[in-house]
Amino acid sequence: MRILAAMSGGVDSAVAAARAVEAGHDVVGVHLALSRAGGTLRTGSRGCCTIEDAMDARRAADLLGIPFYVWDFSERFRDDVIEDFISEYKAGRTPNPCLRCNEKIKFAALLERAIELGFDAVCTGHYATLVDGSDGLELHRASDNAKDQSYVLGVLNAEQLAHTYFPLGSTPSKALVRAEAAERGLSVAQKPDSHDICFIPDGDTRGWLAEKVGAEQGSIVDRDGEVVGTHDGAHAFTVGQRKGLRLGVPAADGKPRFVLEVRPVSNTVVVGPKEALAIAEISGERFSWAGAAPAASEFDCEVQIRAHAEPVPARAFVTDAGVRVVPVEPLDGVAPGQSAVLYVGTRVLGQFTIDTTVSAVPVGA
Repeated sequence: MRILAAMSGGVDSAVAAARAVEAGHDVVGVHLALSRAGGTLRTGSRGCCTIEDAMDARRAADLLGIPFYVWDFSERFRDDVIEDFISEYKAGRTPNPCLRCNEKIKFAALLERAIELGFDAVCTGHYATLVDGSDGLELHRASDNAKDQSYVLGVLNAEQLAHTYFPLGSTPSKALVRAEAAERGLSVAQKPDSHDICFIPDGDTRGWLAEKVGAEQGSIVDRDGEVVGTHDGAHAFTVGQRKGLRLGVPAADGKPRFVLEVRPVSNTVVVGPKEALAIAEISGERFSWAGAAPAASEFDCEVQIRAHAEPVPARAFVTDAGVRVVPVEPLDGVAPGQSAVLYVGTRVLGQFTIDTTVSAVPVGA
C-alpha cells in the first residue's frame, strides 16, 4: 500500500512509520504545521507540533529513508479546532480539542489530501486496533489499556476507518515502543509524551480564554437561585470544579460546593453539593458511528465520557433527533460539550456531543 505517515515528532508516530516501512509499504512522512508562530518551541512535555517536533520528525524520516514533507494546516486548525474551542466555551460547554483535531484535521483534511494524492491510507501512532467484522471494519480498543486512545478516535466514520492504519494498536505497552525506538536508533526514544492543550502550551487555559473571550463580572448562584458569590468571567469555570470559587456565602451544611452549570447568556455560574454532580441521563443531537450503525434503535452498551474515564454500563436510545443514554449508575460531573463514546466490549460503536444532562438529584432534594 501507499502509506502517508503522519509524523508528529514523537516516539509513537516514528515507530508507527518504521513498522509501516518494515511491512513493505511505500511510505511518505508528513508533519503537520498547525501554528503560524514560527518560533514556537516545546516546554518539556507541554505542547506539540512545534519547530522542535518538526525537526525530530524529519530526523526520524531521514533515518527510515523515506521522503518527508511539512504541510501547513495552520489555517484549517485555527478554524476547525481553536475557533471551535473558543465558541464552545462561549456557549458554556466544555469541548475536547484533541478529539476535534482527529475529526477535522488528521482524519478529514489530511486524509482528504492523502487520497487526492493517491495514497491508500494514513498511518498514525494512535493506540487503537482495526478488526474485520461481519458488517465491515470495526474500531476497537488497544491492547494496552493504559495507552488506549480509541476514545479520541470515536469520531471516525466507516469511510475514514477504511483508509486508516494503526501499527501500534496491538503493542502490549508503551515501554516496548520506546525500547523498539531505541533499538532502531530513533532519537525520540525517550522524548516525553505531550500533554495538555497543544495551542495553550503554558497550561493556563483560564488566562488564555480570558484573552480570547474577555472577562466580565457575573454572579455565582446556588440551585435555588440565591447569589453566593461573584466571578470575573463564566468561561473560566467548568462543571465539577471546586477550587477557585471564592464564595462569600457558606453552604448551610458547611460542605464544599462544586460548579454544576455554566450559563453564558446570563454570565452565571451555578454551584451546589457534590451529590448534585451525579448525572442520570445524557443526550446529544450531533452523533456518528464508527463503522456500521447499530441494527437496533435501543441497545445495551458502555459509555465513556472522558479519555481516561472508566466505561459505565448503560442503555442507549437512538432517534432521528439524536442519542440518549441512561447509565446503570450515575455519571460524575458531566459537562455539555464533552463527547460520549459508546462501546460494546472493546468495540467503539460511535459517539455524540453531549448537549443536555439530567441530574440524579432533583433541585430541593
